[in-house]
Amino acid sequence: MAVLTKWGTAVVAVAASTALMAPPSDTNVPEAPAAGPSLTNAPQLPKPPPIGARGQLGLLQPPSGAAANVAVKVERDGSLSITEQVTVPGGQHLVRRIPLKVPAGEDQDRVYVVRDVSVEGAGKAEPNGEQLVATFDGGASTLKYKVDGAVADVTGGQQVRWQVASGWDGELSRVSASFSAPTRETPTVDCFAGPLGSDRQCSLAETDHSGVVRVEQDKLPAGERVDIAVQLPAGTVPANARFEQIATVGGAFGLTTLAGLGFGALALILVLGALAIWLLRRRDKAALIAGTGPVDVLMREGDRVSFASPDGVLPGQVGTVVDETVDVVDVSGTVVDLAVRNYLWIAEVRGAGTVDWRIARRNAPDEHLAAFEREICTAILPEGTDSVLLSELRGRGTVDLRVAGEAMYADVVRKGWFSRRPDKGKSKLTWAGIGLIALGLVGTAVLTFTVGHALLGVATVLAGVAALLGASWVPPRTSRGRRLVGQVRGLLEYLHTVKVADIPVGDREMVFSRSLPYAIVLGDAERWLRTFEGLDPSADGSAGLYWFGGLEGDRDLRRFAAHLPSFLSALDGLLAESGHLRSLRPEPVPA
Repeated sequence: MAVLTKWGTAVVAVAASTALMAPPSDTNVPEAPAAGPSLTNAPQLPKPPPIGARGQLGLLQPPSGAAANVAVKVERDGSLSITEQVTVPGGQHLVRRIPLKVPAGEDQDRVYVVRDVSVEGAGKAEPNGEQLVATFDGGASTLKYKVDGAVADVTGGQQVRWQVASGWDGELSRVSASFSAPTRETPTVDCFAGPLGSDRQCSLAETDHSGVVRVEQDKLPAGERVDIAVQLPAGTVPANARFEQIATVGGAFGLTTLAGLGFGALALILVLGALAIWLLRRRDKAALIAGTGPVDVLMREGDRVSFASPDGVLPGQVGTVVDETVDVVDVSGTVVDLAVRNYLWIAEVRGAGTVDWRIARRNAPDEHLAAFEREICTAILPEGTDSVLLSELRGRGTVDLRVAGEAMYADVVRKGWFSRRPDKGKSKLTWAGIGLIALGLVGTAVLTFTVGHALLGVATVLAGVAALLGASWVPPRTSRGRRLVGQVRGLLEYLHTVKVADIPVGDREMVFSRSLPYAIVLGDAERWLRTFEGLDPSADGSAGLYWFGGLEGDRDLRRFAAHLPSFLSALDGLLAESGHLRSLRPEPVPA
């Protein structure tokens, strides 16, 4: 009987031990993922670990070095009240850096807040950014603080997660911890020890008969942690866990709601911008075709008539306003206009079987000339030169018209006919595009490594690129410029329909001469010459055209009408050799 009793007692003990070490059935606790160090956003109920190798509390060896005894209490408001009793052998100095931001998955951190920190004994503590740094000297010290963010709602309950030991710069011979919560149900505990990422179980972790969780870990090396996850019934205390997305490059470029709104706004701006550009181009094209009707360029005062161009446009500017390009014919028309306005004088010079042309200075350029007109005078008659033959200009080499061309482009912008230089100027939209690209690039970099939503920066860059592309499609001609284009068509209609008989005899030569440069630039010189070929240039008492020599004594303009095209051809050819301007002579523009 003694043997049977002894055998029976052993069987009961083994059965009891086996029952204690076995995890609860799935009918009582939901299945949890594999235990690990990560603090997941919604952790599952963990299975309680087996009791330590020695089967019950109190059998571990007493500490022989530094040790920590931690008491964790869950308050009814969801905060943790933590008391750490730390013993450090004499002559030693230990530092603990308690992390307040702990990885909780591949793209999340779990964030804790520590408050009400105090130290009694040979130590001190101070929150420092994402850590609570505590230092302990030889002897016994007590560190107290409260933690917010440790309680998370999970499927079927709540989980409290905290590292009761971590960040020590020296080895601890023993870590003991207790955990209590305001619940009558028995909590379950999972405890991990070792480096961050390790799923090694603690030396000992169990819940005693009073419902207090007790944990022990011997020989915790420097830098390793003891991490507990305690499962409580649902609604035990208010959940306060807080998680932050990790600012990774991949995560920063995720399509968030904010980024989606940004791309939606970009799409709307692109549609509206494209519509606006289409309307502007349509209106600009219509201005070239429709015109504004006849333009009265003959100003009458009593019985006298004078010529006034629409919006004060000069012959050299007309072509640029219409076709957005400075051409050779614009310069040729300007040379004739400067002669008509008594700054230059043109004369035919005949030699032995040759015909040449002389351009002479009558008056020096003054403030009444536009900048491009002064540059043209300087290019043909440099300072110190009062007269030159076209053959002499050709012998010197090409006439440099680059400065004159730049001045002509600048002048049409200054007059308000263009918002930017029509050849290569940058508009406000261009600069806005450059600014958006720069802002987007900087914003993308900043957002990538801070709060995320980096696609907002990408959307800004795309908006800048769209602005740059759109700027090249936006017509540079302003509303004033479009109105002038319509008036130029009215000017052409005037050139086509004017009747010499309607002009007083004394004003006919002036009207003819002032209108001629515009007819040259607009490709209508031949018609204009035919209209006035019967004009007697001496009717006003002068001997021939005052600005054109070599045909003095002619009683009409028939020979002039034959010789002027020769001068224009020779001048165009000379100017075209410079290679700085387009040399196409415009086709006559239909009225």
